[in-house]
Order: sequence, then structure tokens, then C-alpha cells
Amino acid sequence: MTNNLLKGSISRRKMLKGSALAATALAAPAVISSKALASSGEINILMWSDYLPETFLKTFQDGTGITVNYTGIGSNEEIINKLKATKGRGFDIVSPTNNRSLQWKPLEILQPFDMSKVAIDKVNPAMAKIGTTDWAFTEGEAYWVPHIWGTEGIAWRTDKFKPDGPLPSYGDVWKDENAGKTMGRGHSMLLGAGLYMETIGELEPGSVWKAYESPEAMQPIWTKIVDWATARKKNIKLIWNDADTQKNGLLNEGVIVGQSWDGPPLALKTSGEPVMYAAPVEGAMAWVDGMALPAGAENVDQVYEFLKYAYNPEYAGEAIDHHGYNSPVLGADKFAGEAYAKNFADAYPGEALANLNPWPAEPQWYADARTEFTNKFLSA
Repeated sequence: MTNNLLKGSISRRKMLKGSALAATALAAPAVISSKALASSGEINILMWSDYLPETFLKTFQDGTGITVNYTGIGSNEEIINKLKATKGRGFDIVSPTNNRSLQWKPLEILQPFDMSKVAIDKVNPAMAKIGTTDWAFTEGEAYWVPHIWGTEGIAWRTDKFKPDGPLPSYGDVWKDENAGKTMGRGHSMLLGAGLYMETIGELEPGSVWKAYESPEAMQPIWTKIVDWATARKKNIKLIWNDADTQKNGLLNEGVIVGQSWDGPPLALKTSGEPVMYAAPVEGAMAWVDGMALPAGAENVDQVYEFLKYAYNPEYAGEAIDHHGYNSPVLGADKFAGEAYAKNFADAYPGEALANLNPWPAEPQWYADARTEFTNKFLSA
């Protein structure tokens, strides 16, 4: 996905006013009713661990009688590895992020959607287009449709930390004055460190994005990033890999500031905790998580029923009100409530939406090299 495509899709607030240690995947209990047991079958979903609130699951199950078997995950690597291991079997819906298309295409473990059964016109057009461009593995077909969008930026405890300026910085995670009280995810906190290093003269401006061009371009840039981060690793309190770990860090582990997804801290903020999230001065990282159909999906009719509910503005709005991310469904924000609208405004003040950094498409060589660099940092 190009930078302009995602910037165009999420800078229009009228459309979308307002998303070291591998965590063990959490399986939410199946939602079952007498209606489900009677005739409507089931659906097996492999999706990010906080994307399907109980309210949404109950609405879907009550309306369709379909049993939901929900396996929560915390990383794209988990999705890919599970589907590779089963050769595309065992799940009916999986939820890869938009920028992983180059890694999925050669695996040939997904099948295209029958778009005549998908109400794609209910979705922000720029985000819907991702499926027919980046994820069009065969001409004229879409192997991915959008589900949730969000960002990775900075979260903090409002009672224990205050940004130096109007916006926080990725650098806050690494500063000596916050030592032992910060958190981040291995690979993305290194990228955040790189963006910060560009602002303080440790890297040339644009270096982080240049690293995506080739292995030769990436090597010296990420070597500098990892060396710089390793020298400051003692300042990091917690390495997270899922939503619950982020929440626990802010509530129970002494974290006062950290790099995080938008959903977990905003959910805490909504529940009354002294937590804030905002796009950092360097620009938040933006992503769109979608839904894809594994090649071995066995409950395809149920998949299209699920998509009907996922693209219903009322149901989508209620879901984002609970998990704190954002929906590509047009009009969903109208059903999300005042707390969601305030959170969105607080998280993306001023020019923050225009300054988002859409996560570039990642070829496999980049993902492999980044894993090596990340492991070097984590094991240091």
C-alpha cells in the first residue's frame, strides 16, 4: 500500500472520526446457543486478541445462530506460521495486516473472496482499494478486505509522566530520565527509535524508509539503530507482544510511558484509568488489519454472514467503542459514542492525521532481516 493511499483514507475525519516475548495465543470461548446447535454451523476465526468484543460476538451469534470459535493472536508472524503449518486449513477467517501482502502471495494458502457477497461499498473506498491492488494475487480478484485500522504511537500514565511538548516522542521510551519505566514491542520500537534518531542527527532524514528499498540499503541503517538502542536497552522495562501485555504494563508493571497500539491505552482511558495515547511528534505508524479467506476454509457461507455483521455500521461502531481502535466502515463512528470521539480527537490533534506514517509493504527479505536485527537487540 502506498503512503498516499493510506493518508488519503484516514485524514478525512468526517469519514473516520474516530486502532521480545511472543505471547501464547489466547483462545476465547466459543459462543454457543440453542439456535447455533440447531442448524447454523460454526466459524473458526484467527484474529488479533482484542478485536471481537463479547457484545459483537453475542449480536452475531444471536442473529445468525453461528458458533464462533475465536483464537486470539498478537502478531502477523503467528498468523502466517499457523496457516503455513496447516497449509491453509483449520480456520475460516484470518486477519493479516495490509503491509504483509508480499509475504502472503507466494505461500498460496489463501483463496479470493466472492466480492458479489461482500458489501464493500459500505467501507472507506481508499481502504477497500487495498484488496484490489496490494492483495489482488490474481487479476481481478481480492484476497483481503479491511476490518480495523489504527496506529502505533505513544501511551503514558497521566499521573506519572508529562510530554516535553504538545506531543510525546518515540524518544521518550529511551530517555535516561524514564529508565526502567518504559515499554515497547521489539521490532516496532526499533523503527520508532530510528525515526527519533533522524530528528536528533543520528540518522539522515528518510533513512528508516530507505531501508525498505533493498538489503544493501537496510544493513547499515538498522545496524546503527540496533547499536543505538542496545546502548539504551537498560532503560526498557517491558517488551510486549499483545494488547493485554500493554494494558498490564501501564496498570501493574510500573510503566509510565511506552510505544503502543492505540486500542489498549484508549480502552483504559475510556474505563477511567489515568492513561493517555497520542500520535508522537515524529508521526504515528498507521496500519489496516483485514480479513482473508484461507484456502482450506470449511465454513465459507458462515464467513459471508460474518462479513455482513462486520460491515454493519451499528455493530462496527459498538465494537470500536469497546476495543478502542477504528473502523473502515462508513458511519461506524456515529454509533461509537462520545468517549470514542473524544479519544480520537485527543489522540490525533492538529496535523497528526496528515503526518501519519503508513507502514510500507514488507517483502520477505525485509521481514527476515528485521527479525535478525530484533533478535540481536533482544538478546543483548
